Amino acid sequence: MKDDYLVKLDAFEGPMDLLMHLIEKNKIDLYDIPIADLTRQYLDHIDRLYQFNIEYASEFLVMAATLLRIKARMLLPPAETDEEQEEDPRRELVERLLEYRRFKEIASLLATMNDAQSPYVERSPMPLPAHRMPLLGLSPDALLRAFSDVLRAQEKPRIPAVVISAEEYRVQDKMADILSLLHTHHGCMKLSDAFPSGTREELLSAFLALLELVKMQTVLVTQERLYHVIMISTKEGSSAVS
Repeated sequence: MKDDYLVKLDAFEGPMDLLMHLIEKNKIDLYDIPIADLTRQYLDHIDRLYQFNIEYASEFLVMAATLLRIKARMLLPPAETDEEQEEDPRRELVERLLEYRRFKEIASLLATMNDAQSPYVERSPMPLPAHRMPLLGLSPDALLRAFSDVLRAQEKPRIPAVVISAEEYRVQDKMADILSLLHTHHGCMKLSDAFPSGTREELLSAFLALLELVKMQTVLVTQERLYHVIMISTKEGSSAVS
């Protein structure tokens, strides 16, 4: 059975890591790499590897072949041509090294952020109470359709727009209005009674207020059967909205 393990060469986890170490150690300009010296030092490090995983070592050997190829191209005399100047053989290697350095910087930043958060212990999500929305015999979609019917029934010809302050139709105020209407109707009324005539903005505020009261389980919204009148009633033990 073959063991899977990671072999590090002098603490280097790959050929790019080794190259970056040599470049930084010798303070080499990435845009003007002395390829002959870099190749020699790279091969010296590989020679010090005695026992290793062949597949892993092949990565270092492939890079060694790349460096030798670049070195050979650098030794060739430039071609005599009137065409555009020949591309620097080191260009592709430089681009790879720059990309590798960017990834290393990002990895270092992420490690620093992780260390900064290590003193904190993450708390597991707290279970939410299993409250059911008190829409007896009525789905939320049906309630929304009923509100749409109210809007259509009260739709009037368009008049010039008037800017209205948002404070005029606060949801909190509409919640108090609905509870007041329920009190007037002895604790039970039709859905349409909760939406007296007004602008679309006012009706929308009233609808949001009703949803909030349902969520707080202050009122019940019920429908005995499909297409029957939707009723709103005060729930026993509920508290009024201040």
